[in-house]
Amino acid sequence: MRALLAAAALASCPALAQDFAIVNATVVIGDGGAPIPNGTVVVRRGKVVAAGAGVATPPGVRAIDARGKWVTPGIVAAITDLGLVDVDAVGESNDWAKGNGPFSAALDAASAINPAAQPIAVSRAGGVTRAAVVPAAGGSIFAGQGAIIDLGADPKAVTRARAFQYVELGEGGASQAGGSRLTAHALLRNALREARDLARRGGDPLRGGARRRPIRTGDDIPLDPRLAEFDAERDEDVLLTRFDAAALIPVVAGRQPLYVHVDRASDIRAVLGLKREFPALKLVIVGANEGWLAARELAAAKVPVIAHGLTDLPNNFEDLGATQSNVGRMAAAGVKVALGTFRDNDQPRYAPQYAGNLVALTRLPGANGLSWGQAFAAISSVPAEIVGMGARFGSLRPGRAGDVVIWDGDPLEVTSAAVAVYIDGVEQPLENHQTKLRERYRTPGEGELPKAYDW
Repeated sequence: MRALLAAAALASCPALAQDFAIVNATVVIGDGGAPIPNGTVVVRRGKVVAAGAGVATPPGVRAIDARGKWVTPGIVAAITDLGLVDVDAVGESNDWAKGNGPFSAALDAASAINPAAQPIAVSRAGGVTRAAVVPAAGGSIFAGQGAIIDLGADPKAVTRARAFQYVELGEGGASQAGGSRLTAHALLRNALREARDLARRGGDPLRGGARRRPIRTGDDIPLDPRLAEFDAERDEDVLLTRFDAAALIPVVAGRQPLYVHVDRASDIRAVLGLKREFPALKLVIVGANEGWLAARELAAAKVPVIAHGLTDLPNNFEDLGATQSNVGRMAAAGVKVALGTFRDNDQPRYAPQYAGNLVALTRLPGANGLSWGQAFAAISSVPAEIVGMGARFGSLRPGRAGDVVIWDGDPLEVTSAAVAVYIDGVEQPLENHQTKLRERYRTPGEGELPKAYDW
């Protein structure tokens, strides 16, 4: 019995970080520069201490010969549903959409993330080490507060809860707000005004100084615990619950970024206009399929974009200006652009393929793509910077976390695969349901195929 308990305790504890040096590899720092041939990456105590050409292996540090292989920082997947969905077709395992519950902006995605979900294991095997996770909007333009997670094989996935607030505008927001962009924009402005008014009247519960009295909601809803006893006098005609309004106070104060999903150029400009009334807003545009048409305004406002890499056809009327050159054109205009929105079938492990397509565009006359270094940065250091992790993750600069991936070839080629993944200097398992099925049926014996394959 004691042996079983000890084994269970060991399985639930994270492994210790390892000291190692990866030598003789093509090294990608991840900051936009070109790959470095015959380079070395040194990781000690879970952090990168050196990376590049001419780096010596410290005495006593284990050397890993990666001759013929590539070494990069881990992929950072911006805007995903990782940990909120296990089997997409099974509703009971799906916490992606909040439905029509009583709360919206106050919802906290962190409390629902399952570190053991198979999409996390699959993405980890694809070289993804960090992600920004948020549920879908349902019954409201507000999806709630997103979380930053690591994809390590341990019980603690969330590294930052309530990292940003997510809002759905455009056609999606219009459908949540009664069918019109007019009502969606009015709802967002009203919500921000209610939050600002609540902060002026009752103080900010997340900063202290608020008048408090016990409040019981009767609902088991994932909310910031600091709001549990918050109260403040409010007008009778408010539209938000007290919890939702209080959760938006950090947004109007500029302490929590506001991610807004819009695609049409006119919608992008309308969102940028919010800063005239709420100058402290830290905006991030998500989607932006027509972003190239508003690139000058985005660059001037210094608002970053998390865009999809392969949207090149108009799926609806807000995508009429969609082009695969969208990302390249925005980047050329000075917009900070990351690849993201990895949901449903657009899995995070496909990020290198999308980045590779942008490199290929540079070879097509009239098209706008990214250099190899820019493309890899768009799935590593740039998304890390946008989601607020740039000082710790997304590159192999000294002092960054030891999130390192060894690939058997150029990671932006679809024929390459990750052969080793480290998170915070800890080597991670690459096994998942998909790899188990592959091995099971690679060379099946007689009678071992599923019934569907019996001839």
